[in-house]
Amino acid sequence: MTIAGSDPSGGAGIQADLKTFHQFGVYGEAAITLLTVQNTRTVAEVVLVEPRLVRAQVEAVLDDIPPQAVKTGALGSAGIIEAVAGLAPQFRAPLVVDPVMISKHGAPLMDSEARSALVDRLLPCAALVTPNLHEAAALAERPVRSPEEMEAAARRIHARCGAAVLVKGGHLDGEAADLLFDGAELRWYRASRIGTPHTHGTGCTYSAAITACLALAEALPAAVERAKRFISEAIRTNPGLGHGSGPVNHHAPAL
Repeated sequence: MTIAGSDPSGGAGIQADLKTFHQFGVYGEAAITLLTVQNTRTVAEVVLVEPRLVRAQVEAVLDDIPPQAVKTGALGSAGIIEAVAGLAPQFRAPLVVDPVMISKHGAPLMDSEARSALVDRLLPCAALVTPNLHEAAALAERPVRSPEEMEAAARRIHARCGAAVLVKGGHLDGEAADLLFDGAELRWYRASRIGTPHTHGTGCTYSAAITACLALAEALPAAVERAKRFISEAIRTNPGLGHGSGPVNHHAPAL
């Protein structure tokens, strides 16, 4: 199940999540948290769904087809985060939190009050949190500009919330290296950097792939490794759509 925002251009948000779930052979469910007006070039508008309605969507799913794994994407407000966190104990399934704070185009998707609610209320419910470098810096309250600082941030975030942490290093120079810290061991996942502007929805797709693997009862390190292979191939074989930062290839093989 994905609890996230809607991207009408189909590259990110629940649209990307559901495509990824399907590619991994799992049944996808979705609760919408916010509506965006966006394409590959810009985000023109963001409208939040009432927290009551977000909660009702999730409750409807839990009551009838309980998920084997859950992920969150853009949540938008403290009220929505509180609603999701209040239901998290009922999931009885691993929760992957993709702490979406800003869009690919630079549009803010979370204010300071929502960020506090995320750290204090939702992250302690998570099995895994998947920040990029900017999000890791915000959550760890320290700069993250090197592999060494990625390790320090991962340890800091884990200490704050108890969840495993996957710091995504895609914005660093050199190879595309991500770091998983589960509280005991540091594991690096590396791939060659692919020179392309078409990376819209990469974070959503990556975390959705991990969630799908967890739903299939794969162990977390193996789930991240498989998802890393998928997202690397999805970026490499992107279809080149749109006039800005286009989507990745959601038809890439889920090997």
